[in-house]
Amino acid sequence: MKLNIKNTFTSENPADSNLENSRRQVTEAVFSYANPKKTNAPKVLHISPEMASELNISEEETKSEFFKNIVTGNEIYPNTKPFAMCYGGHQFGNWAGQLGDGRAINLFEVQHQNKNWKVQLKGAGETPYSRTADGLAVLRSSVREYLCAEAMFHLGVATTRSLSLSLSGDDVLRDVLYDGNPAYEKGAIVSRISPSFLRFGNYEIFAARKDVKNLKVLVDYTIKHHFSHLGKPSKENYINFFKEVSERTLNMIIDWQRVGFVHGVMNTDNMSILGLTIDYGPYGWLEGFDFGWTPNTTDRQHKRYRYGNQPNIGLWNLYQLANALYPIIEEVEPLNAILEQYKIDFEHRSLRMMQSKLGLYTNHKDDLKLIQNLEDNLQLVETDMTIFFRNLANFDKVDKSNSLNIIENAFYNLDDISDEVKIQWNLWFDTYFQRLQMEFHTNEDRKEKMNAVNPKYVLRNYMSQLAIDEADKGNYDLIDELFQLLKKPYSEQPKNQKWFAKRPEWARNKVGCSMLSCSS
Repeated sequence: MKLNIKNTFTSENPADSNLENSRRQVTEAVFSYANPKKTNAPKVLHISPEMASELNISEEETKSEFFKNIVTGNEIYPNTKPFAMCYGGHQFGNWAGQLGDGRAINLFEVQHQNKNWKVQLKGAGETPYSRTADGLAVLRSSVREYLCAEAMFHLGVATTRSLSLSLSGDDVLRDVLYDGNPAYEKGAIVSRISPSFLRFGNYEIFAARKDVKNLKVLVDYTIKHHFSHLGKPSKENYINFFKEVSERTLNMIIDWQRVGFVHGVMNTDNMSILGLTIDYGPYGWLEGFDFGWTPNTTDRQHKRYRYGNQPNIGLWNLYQLANALYPIIEEVEPLNAILEQYKIDFEHRSLRMMQSKLGLYTNHKDDLKLIQNLEDNLQLVETDMTIFFRNLANFDKVDKSNSLNIIENAFYNLDDISDEVKIQWNLWFDTYFQRLQMEFHTNEDRKEKMNAVNPKYVLRNYMSQLAIDEADKGNYDLIDELFQLLKKPYSEQPKNQKWFAKRPEWARNKVGCSMLSCSS
């Protein structure tokens, strides 16, 4: 396994001079060197062939002992020095100070076919940033992250990627419900891949410490390697850099809204500077359409990170990044203009996204009202978001008599739906029918275009939980079944129709299926 190793990050950014792997405050450094913890009986459970290929690792090489040892932290690739990044962050709206890679260790960066990938292990042991934790991860959270990162990629959502999922062979103590009843679980490690794991918090920590020198070093590095099209670092390009981060962040969140994904913990240390979905913790997929739903037990009371609030939180986080960049820009007006533009762009992009989900390709003055009425209807009774929008493509613009029939399997309690609710739906379909007459697409063309933005298959929490339960018993077949299914989320896949179904009733309140903790 011969990789084209680069070390731009570690050679161009200041390193922590203290080489001890002890918990501490790290100052005037972007990262600290830290080696993964060796494990007792590592076992690779699953590999993403596409990601291996991106790194120029052959299928044969992924089966080697060397590969297994690298992706489980038991061996260090020659001439590389693993490290953990220093960053801070606002958590649930409050400045939390230094956070950093508490359970992630960056192994190296690989250059292949003009792409630069950072390879990281999550759950490979403690670092100077682990605070009171052990830096390890468990099988359930690792299965969820491994599958979801790849699923999001195939949905067309900007994301970090997964290379491998492994068992460490060691048991890890976790309190899954934070109720004072910890138990041992199987330890696991995910190898994560991204062009960069830099977060808003990497810049915030320097601004908070008034370390403008290192803030500038890191921003210059970021522009040079990830925004090189902007040109050489300058005050003007610091502003352009912030503008592009803002645009990428909005693009990502619009896609989250489109597919019904709820991140669950949008702290600034979980916001990628590249606008990638990063840190799959207590995420979830909307089952019943509900703007107020959050999957995070920690967020249950205030619902800061609920589905409907994600675009606002994206903006709030960008305000914190603007504050962090201000010391090297020293102008408020251009930053404010970018943040104001985010609001304008969100209104426009959100409307266009919903129009595409409804198969509307021209603009009409009443479209916003049509969409708002639809969103109200979707919350009259529990209605599955994914199934509703997928089935809506079957609506006939010539004959509307099948309207309620095509969406009936999206309702959770069809028998309990009142006549009043049916009237509301029929009124909406009458308006939708009239609106479709203004479009030139045939039923077939519209269906094809709608099915390209409304996925049939998403990684519902109960699906992950089934795979986790099987994996706990030593059966990893379901991990692979879901991995293959989610490679083609927009395809019909008749053989996999069983996964195009509402959340089963047993999963409604089951741990791991409805609410998840931050350790998930």
